[in-house]
Amino acid sequence: MKLFFYRFRMLHRIPSVFIGACRSLVSFCSENIQAIKDRTSLSSLLVSKQEDLPVKRMKDSYLEVFLPLGSQPSLREKYLNVHNFVRFGRILEDLDSFGVLISYNHMKSENGSRSPFSIVTALVDEIDLCQKHILPDCDLKFTGNVSWVGKTSMEVQMHLSQYYDGVFTPVLNATFVMVTRDPENKGPAFVNPLKAETPEEEDILRKGKLNKLKRINISQQSLFKMAPNEEERKLIHELFLNTLDPRTVSFRSRVLSENSVWIAETKLKGLEICHPQERNIHNKIFGGFLMRKAFELGWANACIYGNSRPHVVAVDDIIFQKPVEIGSLLYLSSQVCYTQQNHIQVRVHSEVVNPYTKEHSTTNVFHFTFCSDKEVARVTPKTYGESMLYLDGKRHFKPYGKQNQVASHEESDISK
Repeated sequence: MKLFFYRFRMLHRIPSVFIGACRSLVSFCSENIQAIKDRTSLSSLLVSKQEDLPVKRMKDSYLEVFLPLGSQPSLREKYLNVHNFVRFGRILEDLDSFGVLISYNHMKSENGSRSPFSIVTALVDEIDLCQKHILPDCDLKFTGNVSWVGKTSMEVQMHLSQYYDGVFTPVLNATFVMVTRDPENKGPAFVNPLKAETPEEEDILRKGKLNKLKRINISQQSLFKMAPNEEERKLIHELFLNTLDPRTVSFRSRVLSENSVWIAETKLKGLEICHPQERNIHNKIFGGFLMRKAFELGWANACIYGNSRPHVVAVDDIIFQKPVEIGSLLYLSSQVCYTQQNHIQVRVHSEVVNPYTKEHSTTNVFHFTFCSDKEVARVTPKTYGESMLYLDGKRHFKPYGKQNQVASHEESDISK
């Protein structure tokens, strides 16, 4: 701060356009400092145990939001991709914002007072698509509600449908996990309990509990913690044997089989400078922005690998490990880690880099399943680390999503 104010005192040497920019920066800093003070004062509104919070119903958090792409050409322009369809990266941004909005609706005080909670996205559990493309000239409808709660976290289920030929047609189903923090975003805060009012809602709560147990089991079985199972070990050994040169009796002589590519040759990287325009209400980089950038890099990699335009089938298990600060250098590294017929599994790893200490910190890992118009080359691991990457990709591989299982809220009683 001393250096900043020293430079501010030297403004008589700087052109007026920069003086205005510096004044805006000072105002921005002052507003954020005041906002932090205001948030700190809200800590007194937090409860000491979950039972002190009122029990909420699913309909209390239910929301519908319309995106009028069909009637607003200016809005449509923002969502249009080069192939004249809706950019899926923009939909990811909207889902992240919508999930937070639903969560705040669940946590809303009955007396209308200011919320003391900070709600952030912890995990994108899954996004399953039921259409190859989203039309740019038809209105979209987002619906969703809180479907399960723990002590400090909640599961949010969202649906996207598109108005076409007189009816709303399902586009995708998404499940996010949100966490509730204190006003300063330094520690956890309790979530309002959730109750079911109908047999349908009881089933939704039960599935939410099973989802939580599934996530715990997946975490415990992670290849970063446990060795591959017997079936996976056999697969890796078979892949290894298929790459040995039959003309030599050596484990070192490796050759690619026909129509195959080494995993190491499937990388595509990018860099983003995290500007303040992409910040969220907590003065961190917006999670939807990170998802959009990761998806677009992953899509480009799948496009190059498959030599044709791919379409996304599923998004799986995006974990937000660490917030990204404004001004960070964000490294994005994508890699094709598994293939099957015309499907391509892409893993995108994001990390922030301190340019002064050269320290790297992982912030997110993204998993995308794409489908190409034609059969693609098989990806093949060469090292043990690449073999683990291959198995991890296979575990996250979802070739068909839930195309026949995406439900719209027109069939549900939650909104009524």
